[in-house]
Amino acid sequence: MSTTLYGISNCDTIKKARMWLEQQNIPFTFHDYRKDGLDEAWLKETESHLGWENLLNKRGTTFRQLPEEDKTDLTRDKALSLLLANPSMIKRPVLIHNNSYHLAFKPAQYEEIFA
Repeated sequence: MSTTLYGISNCDTIKKARMWLEQQNIPFTFHDYRKDGLDEAWLKETESHLGWENLLNKRGTTFRQLPEEDKTDLTRDKALSLLLANPSMIKRPVLIHNNSYHLAFKPAQYEEIFA
């Protein structure tokens, strides 16, 4: 059984997810996009499971501060390029548990995943 949580360590939602996993004594690996990097192969694989529209956080500061030409006429390829260049725009957390991909964190959601 393998579990990896992907995100950014200073994100409040990541902190909640990590705390939940620790309180449930679920072993996991944490991958911080900023410290550990992000590669295109992982991003494409994750997008194939979750969809680029779901991965792209349009409400975050990073996306809102992009030039208008970057935010308009989004396609899969354009979105993936933006996410690769700006990993903080990936909705958090991404959880991969036993080769199953999950996005976001809610205690009830994680209870179902780890039931």
